[in-house]
Amino acid sequence: MVVQKKERTDLRGKKMAWNDLLQYQEGAVVSRTLIDKKVGTVTIFAFDEGQGLSEHTAPYDAMVMVTDGKAEIRIAGEPSNLKEGEIIILPANKPHALRALTPFKMMLVMIRSEDIKPQLVQEKI
Repeated sequence: MVVQKKERTDLRGKKMAWNDLLQYQEGAVVSRTLIDKKVGTVTIFAFDEGQGLSEHTAPYDAMVMVTDGKAEIRIAGEPSNLKEGEIIILPANKPHALRALTPFKMMLVMIRSEDIKPQLVQEKI
């Protein structure tokens, strides 16, 4: 598997066509980070058919939205087949992997935050 990253360009405030942001490349996985902040990232990927990401874990929940094609995503060994327009949330600290069943594109959104318990606020009357 060849993973290629696109150069960074400031895209804030610019209108974009989804299909222009990232193109498929034969035998490769291509990624482009759209937002990269301390609190989270938004990254898009284009996978050629048969390409994938090996099993790994992450310390935070992440949402995958399939924007083109089909993929198999395994979470703790359980497979789910997703197609364009479908999403799945990858739970923190659970092993997950994915494989392109057809050329496919996805958006990965990861929010890096600790679980914060809401504090009770008392109003003064």
